[in-house]
Amino acid sequence: MLHEPAAKTGKDPAASYKTRIGVWMFTLYAAFYAAFVGINLYDPLLMEKTIVFGLNLATVYGFALIIVALIQALVYDLMCRRREHLLRDKAPEGAQ
Repeated sequence: MLHEPAAKTGKDPAASYKTRIGVWMFTLYAAFYAAFVGINLYDPLLMEKTIVFGLNLATVYGFALIIVALIQALVYDLMCRRREHLLRDKAPEGAQ
């Protein structure tokens, strides 16, 4: 029994766009996370400071890291889908 992909795949014309967007998003997220690590490294007591609703900075920042990652994933998916549709619509007839 062969274990092949369910859908036929080919060259992805949006691959370079996806890579560029992915690298930018990774860089932004890495900087956001590095700030979290930097705060813990240089002023760990700052993480104990109450920020909002009785929650300290460590908790708020931690949730922000998770939420930002989820938002980035949704934005990445939306941007890639749009680019794929745009390129598919521009492709000559029978090129798929």
